[in-house]
Amino acid sequence: MKIHNGSLYWPTTTTPFTPKTTYEKLDIYDVVIVGSGMSGALTALALAESGLKIAILDKREMATGSSSANTGLLQYSNDIMLHELIGQIGEKDAVRFYQLCYEAMDDLERVAKKLPNEVDFIRRPSICYASDENDVEKIKAEYDTLTKYGFPCDYWGRNEMAEKMPFTKHGALVTHGDAEINPLKFVHGVLTRIEELGGHLFPYTEVMDVFEDNDYLDIRTSNNTFKAKQIIYTTGYETPPVGKRIGADINRSFAFVSNPISKQSDWYEQALIWETQRPYLYIRSTVDGRLIVGGLDEDKAEAPDSEEVIQQRAENLLQQARELFPDYDIQIEYAYAASFGESIDNIPFIGEHPTKSNHYYLLGYGGNGTVYSMLGSYILRDLIIGNRNEDADLFHLERRYGVR
Repeated sequence: MKIHNGSLYWPTTTTPFTPKTTYEKLDIYDVVIVGSGMSGALTALALAESGLKIAILDKREMATGSSSANTGLLQYSNDIMLHELIGQIGEKDAVRFYQLCYEAMDDLERVAKKLPNEVDFIRRPSICYASDENDVEKIKAEYDTLTKYGFPCDYWGRNEMAEKMPFTKHGALVTHGDAEINPLKFVHGVLTRIEELGGHLFPYTEVMDVFEDNDYLDIRTSNNTFKAKQIIYTTGYETPPVGKRIGADINRSFAFVSNPISKQSDWYEQALIWETQRPYLYIRSTVDGRLIVGGLDEDKAEAPDSEEVIQQRAENLLQQARELFPDYDIQIEYAYAASFGESIDNIPFIGEHPTKSNHYYLLGYGGNGTVYSMLGSYILRDLIIGNRNEDADLFHLERRYGVR
């Protein structure tokens, strides 16, 4: 499956990741993780820090899947607003889900600070503006709900937006405690830290099938056979080698990265920008002053082969960005398309397979994939080492939507 195509920006900001050595595989691992992207790296780190013997297998070069096209917007707010989620799954579970996302922001910052490389983690507020006047009440309802449960946020009307941004809308929800990051540098740093803790990394090793062998799992790959007590699938938007994904839509989105914009003083704290309309436009800045602009989601799983299609979508996004930032000389320097996934019930899939013992999944579908990866890594760590985790039931795979 082609999960991205076009000219990617993040790979130009760092060098490719290469394992420090060619590892001699162990006779048996405590856990094998399938996938070396954001979910796989964070899960492996949590397990390695707990003293487990782990290996990461990836059919590609390490961290060259979706992590290369990740936009690096880290937010505790979700694609589904809290007041809407309460109506869907109930107050207790919805609020706890948002609390876990909020706590994961601090966890991501702690991980970033421990890494051996700079990953450009910067705290930013987020601005979610009402795409049209009819969405103002929705924005206000979310502000009231977030405030009720102690989440840091503000509401801006038209005048306040005009004072703090180069554009104004009918209203906006401003959340605090969010962040931006260079996702590729971050994953590279996490993989380096895993190696320091004794983890083994095996690129170009595709898992073909998994069989039970007494008390162990016999993992057949394109290169060797691995034995492990448990296996975790962190395969992102691609079909996992074992199990059938249920209740997820795999779509594609488009983005471009601009030239450096030298003056951004009229952009309030370089806040992360998104909107109420679906699919939504999103905009963030980078450490070298570029804009990352994305959106125009399409109901197709694979990134298009056509460079012309990618350029056309980028031009559309450019027009929208120029409308918001009329005084910025915005030009397209990188343009790409990438696959992304959304679960139908807006909750990621985290947990043990309902019928296959010792098979676990972390599939962080949704606009908050990195945040889900962070909170999911701790849930899986607890499940693997036998600690009780009271939040695991929120994400279990036996709900109506999950993995079969």
